[in-house]
Formats: sequence, C-alpha cells, structure tokens
Amino acid sequence: MPATPEPTPSHAPALPLVWRVLAWTASILACLAVFGLYTAPEFMVLLADKVWSCF
Repeated sequence: MPATPEPTPSHAPALPLVWRVLAWTASILACLAVFGLYTAPEFMVLLADKVWSCF
C-alpha cells in the first residue's frame, strides 16, 4: 500500500483568540472615537482649519 502524503495547510495559521479579540476591540474603539469626534463641531472646524493651513 503506497504511503499518502500528509496534507499541508493551504493558509497561514490563525491568530490566537486573544489577539483577534484585542484587534476587534481596538478597531471598534477607534471607530467609536472617530464617530464621537463628529459630534463635536468645533473640533471638526479646528481640524479643517489645520488641514487647510497646510496648503
């Protein structure tokens, strides 16, 4: 009986669960921070002024 080769994984090993949870948590917090800044119109005007002053 011929020996069958062992299957090789076709993708990289997945990150451990802890790192995936940390990545998702950081992403969600970053999105919430950005959306929270949109509720502060004075900050958005300040940011637009700073970006415009670069030109």
